[in-house]
Amino acid sequence: MMSGHFKKVDGRKIVFLVCFLCSGLSSVNCILPDYTPAVNAQADESAYRESLIQAYFSACYSNEEILAALAISHGVILSLRHLKRLLRKYGLKRRQCLGTASNLQQVVATIQSEIQGSGKCLGYRAMWKRLKIKYGLRVNRDTVLHLLNILDPDGIQRRKKHRLLRRKYVSPGPNFIWHVDGYDKLKPFGFAIHGAVDGFSRRILWLEVATSNNNPHIIANYFLDYVKQIGFVPRVLRCDRGTENSALEYLQPYFRWNDSDDLAGINSFMYGKSTSNQRIEAWWSNMRKQGADWWINYFKDLRDSGLFHDHDPIHVECLRFCYMGVLQQELHDIAVEWNLHFITSKRNAENVRGKPDVLYFLPSIYNTRDYGTRADKSEIDILSDLYSEIPPLYGCSDEFVQLLNEIKPQQQVPTTVNEANELYLELLHAIEQYS
Repeated sequence: MMSGHFKKVDGRKIVFLVCFLCSGLSSVNCILPDYTPAVNAQADESAYRESLIQAYFSACYSNEEILAALAISHGVILSLRHLKRLLRKYGLKRRQCLGTASNLQQVVATIQSEIQGSGKCLGYRAMWKRLKIKYGLRVNRDTVLHLLNILDPDGIQRRKKHRLLRRKYVSPGPNFIWHVDGYDKLKPFGFAIHGAVDGFSRRILWLEVATSNNNPHIIANYFLDYVKQIGFVPRVLRCDRGTENSALEYLQPYFRWNDSDDLAGINSFMYGKSTSNQRIEAWWSNMRKQGADWWINYFKDLRDSGLFHDHDPIHVECLRFCYMGVLQQELHDIAVEWNLHFITSKRNAENVRGKPDVLYFLPSIYNTRDYGTRADKSEIDILSDLYSEIPPLYGCSDEFVQLLNEIKPQQQVPTTVNEANELYLELLHAIEQYS
């Protein structure tokens, strides 16, 4: 076994590690990465040892860690004093003296290259380490700090504020891209919400509640209804990958099939992960703050108090009949309020300031234009007959409506939460008596 001097071991941990080695615990070799250099088997001991020390030194190992790595992984036993002597001999210094640092131009060029990519996220300490380990450059850490202040001042300020570099969202104008998605937080109680947002203006295009947001024909009905209202389809329609959007996958390209731009035809429909469907996904959190959270807690309280059983279809039908209209009206109010409120531009964001309705309907004020493609009304009507389905009235099945007419003929739909609550309890009691 190759060895050096082992006098006056000044390494507290080294004695412990050497004891491990002497105990025959060879399995600990896997703990450390293999920095064994490609050295000819006939090379002498000192050359082999020098290459090992240089490799571990370049990997930023401390003196104690180098001793441990040499002892455990390679069987080379050195004292701390001997290691320091060898480091001086090999010219390996942790502090760069005048004349030993790398060429400053090379350091600057390397940093500039790194901040063009993921290196933009690195602070000066991490950048200094990368320069040493990845590129073998010897530079003072304070020098790296000063260079980053010059080359990437925005990154320095952002890291001071502990802010991530967000991906910039780009939409040149209204009706360039629509984001479509469903909201499932109220689904356990029988209410499935679906909505769409314009990417440029952040305007809510539709916000509907029904018995399902997984039925592709119901989703197609929302889409075609809105297209019929404005007479345009977007340049791109963005959806999550799900069966509920299968009809939209054919409808959107149909309207854009004869256009000549790069996003015409099948390119006008885009599938993607829900996490990247950011406009509508971000808006759901706003909707929850504006009222959806109250409804979630309200229905949970009904369930926890034993007044609602989500496994009982009669309870679900009663809840839908009593609350569907009230909930739909509230969703309508939330959408109107959102579309008329003023959106300020956030720091480090590319959002245009303004009211969603104004941004959507008056794009010329913001030096842009409407990117929508005109849709023929007669074609919309034909496609509606073929692909769309109107959600059930009051969200109830025909059988339940028939039962309701027998129990409470000509019952009016509630318009407030209190009316809905009273009617819900009355219906449950009446159906129980009827049964």
